[in-house]
Parts: sequence; structure tokens; C-alpha cells
Amino acid sequence: MADPLHQFVIQPIIDLPDIGGLNLDFTNSSLWMGIAVVVSITMMSMAMRRKALIPGRLQVFAEVFYQFVSKMVQENLGPEGRRYFPFVFTVFVVVLMGNLLGMVPGSFTYTSHLVVTGALALLVFGVVVMFGFMRHGFHFFSLFFPSGVPFWIMPLITPIEIISFLSRPVTLALRLFVNMFAGHLMLKVIAGFSVSLATLGAAGLLGSLGPMFFNVLMIGFEVFVAVVQAYVFAMLTCIYLKDTIEIGH
Repeated sequence: MADPLHQFVIQPIIDLPDIGGLNLDFTNSSLWMGIAVVVSITMMSMAMRRKALIPGRLQVFAEVFYQFVSKMVQENLGPEGRRYFPFVFTVFVVVLMGNLLGMVPGSFTYTSHLVVTGALALLVFGVVVMFGFMRHGFHFFSLFFPSGVPFWIMPLITPIEIISFLSRPVTLALRLFVNMFAGHLMLKVIAGFSVSLATLGAAGLLGSLGPMFFNVLMIGFEVFVAVVQAYVFAMLTCIYLKDTIEIGH
């Protein structure tokens, strides 16, 4: 049976000189990130190129996709959330493309690596803190002092609020990483088990049909999970950005 963990190995494609001990090699992960950028930009550009009054299928897809994210931002952030739409839309597309392209045979799922999901989560966290200070200044720290809480219990509540706030990038990164890693690992294990049975003769070939059919169902479920996880990541991004709006309201 092939090693199910081999699909997660980052392999260099183009060796580049290190700078200050930092490895700058162009890897399979870098390649598929680049492919995700090219595919997403190409699809959206082609979809909106004609801007027909009676849209075609590709334009309808792009408009529905745009409205879906726009509605999510407006429902969570209100009218003031329009300024955050480009950021949330970009995060959603990056995660979605990473998840879906990873379902292509022979591809590489960059969202199955904690370093990638961690970087995205830290980016979201950094944007929340940056906009929070830009909008509220030091009043942003009032987030850790909930209104209406008795002063005598504040020494207990404040550390909990701080820990909860600082744990956001950790939970955001782990949720996406675990779902993508576990799903792809299970698919590989079941596929390898099916192939191994098929090599055992007629009886093994017949027995391999069960795992093969189950793997087909798992592929469909994994595509569903890929979309849902991109939605969850974008939704939580909106919820965290909500802190930059509601403080003081």
C-alpha cells in the first residue's frame, strides 16, 4: 500500500539560493498556490468580460458567487462591512481554491498544511487588530472588559476574554488544517486498501468493490467539506471583524 502521508510532503521543484538561512525553493505547494491564483483570476475575468444584460452561465456563476459572499458580509457586519468585503472575498477564494484544487488527482492541497492555514489565520487576526486600533484606538481594549459585568468579577472575566481572543487564530488554523488533512488521509487509505485487495485475485477484486464504492461517496463528501470549510473560514473572519465595528455601540 502506498504511503498515505506522501501526498502531504512538500517537494522542491526549482532550487533557489537561501537568503539568511531562509529556504526560498519553489515547491509543489508554491506551484498549486500559483495555479489557484491563475485559475481564480482567469475564471472571474472571463465571467465578467462581456457583462451581458442577459448573462451566460459563467457570468451567472460569478454573480451568484459574488452575491453569496456579499450577503454573508452584510448579514454579519451590516452596512459598514462593505469596506471589508474585498478582504473577506479574497480569503474565501484562497481557501476554497486550495480545498477544491486539492481534490484533483496528482495535485497538492496547500490548505492541508498547518503553516499555510496558520499564516491565513494570523493574517485575519492581524487585520482585526489593525482595523480595531485604527477605528477605536486604545478603546479597542474595552473588548476585554464586557459591559454590564460586576467590577468584582472582572479580574476573572478579563483573563478569559484575553485568552479567548488570542486563541482565535489557533482555532481558525486548526479547524481548516485538521479537516483537510484528515479527509485526504482517509481517502488515500481507503483507496490504497481497495487497490491492495484487487491484487489478491478474483475474490480480492470482488472484495475491493466495497471500499471503492465507499471511496466514491467519500470523494463527494470531501468536496462538500471543502466548500463548507471555506465558508466557515470566511464566516469566522466576518465574526472576528465584527469586533472592529461593535465596540462602543
